[in-house]
Amino acid sequence: MDLGKRCIGRIVGGRGAWRPRLRRNAPMSSTVQHHSRRATTPTRWPGLALVLLIAGMAIALAQWPAAQAAGLGALTLAIVIGMAMGNSVFPTLASRTGSGVDMAKGTLLRLGIVLYGFRVTFQDLAGVGLAGLAIDLVVVTAVFSMATWIGTRMLGLDRQTSMLIGAGSAICGAAAVLATEPVLRAPAHKVAVAVSTVVVFGTLGMFLYPWLYPHLGLDAHGYGLYAGSTLHEVAQVVVAGQAVGTEAAASAVIEKMLRVMLLAPFLLLLGAWLRRRACARAEAPARLTIPWFALLFVLVAGFNSLHLLPRPVVDALLTLDTLLLAMAMAALGLRTHWGAIRQAGARPLLLAAILWLLLMGGGYLLNRGAMLLLG
Repeated sequence: MDLGKRCIGRIVGGRGAWRPRLRRNAPMSSTVQHHSRRATTPTRWPGLALVLLIAGMAIALAQWPAAQAAGLGALTLAIVIGMAMGNSVFPTLASRTGSGVDMAKGTLLRLGIVLYGFRVTFQDLAGVGLAGLAIDLVVVTAVFSMATWIGTRMLGLDRQTSMLIGAGSAICGAAAVLATEPVLRAPAHKVAVAVSTVVVFGTLGMFLYPWLYPHLGLDAHGYGLYAGSTLHEVAQVVVAGQAVGTEAAASAVIEKMLRVMLLAPFLLLLGAWLRRRACARAEAPARLTIPWFALLFVLVAGFNSLHLLPRPVVDALLTLDTLLLAMAMAALGLRTHWGAIRQAGARPLLLAAILWLLLMGGGYLLNRGAMLLLG
């Protein structure tokens, strides 16, 4: 046995072993492979530069008197420019910029929401009161339940697609869809369909809500609660709130963050229900995704409540926050493609539309009733 090992060692690498002629080039080949891997690894910088450019354009355009008169803020203009490019020139750039764009609508959005905590304090959090919490609980429970029932019983959709669209509509849009996917163990194409539908109708609501504001009979605080409890994405809530004013934006974001915080208990309850329903399959427990940005938002708001930072520092952080949110909105617009929406089919879009109308109409009645009963 030892002799055999020594012989094999001489053959494959020992002293005096035969070596192919190309062995001296092995280090160069390894280097080439290393650079090849680096060359094929997508870099985020081109995509980040693209959304930064769009955000800068939007911030500059928002300073124009015509844009201010029309109520078009930087975030609204960023998603409009992003959607225009997303359905024209962006597909040709997606292979080089997609990684950075996805980072902007994911990580940068969450960082922007965390920094948004410098706009509010715990005194503001208390301002939404018991009514705000009750509204969010009813919205999440009712919308998700209706999505599952309407999708499976009335529209003939599969349960996974119905639940994914329901989670996105009920809680926080695409982020809720992605967080619910590992619990449902849904395939990628169903996740893509759910994300595209909630983004489309959430974007429509983002533009429609400020236009409806004068006709709702709500003050700025009440409008903020309504927008925060019924719009899909956090960034959409920011835009719809800021289009009305700072008070509306603050209450809208706080109400929305309370709704986002319900994602963790929602996933726990959903996972327990699915495990009980499919106990015969002995499925492994799904990984729980915690919305860390929501928790950090609360921590930043608590720190801001202490008023420890000088006002110029806070203003600089708020400027950075606006830039990050504008970049996130630009990325969201770039990724909103009408072709993908058409491929989703009519039934998922119909379910998302029904839930959107339920959120607008039923959510409005719920907000009015809760404010009358709970104050």
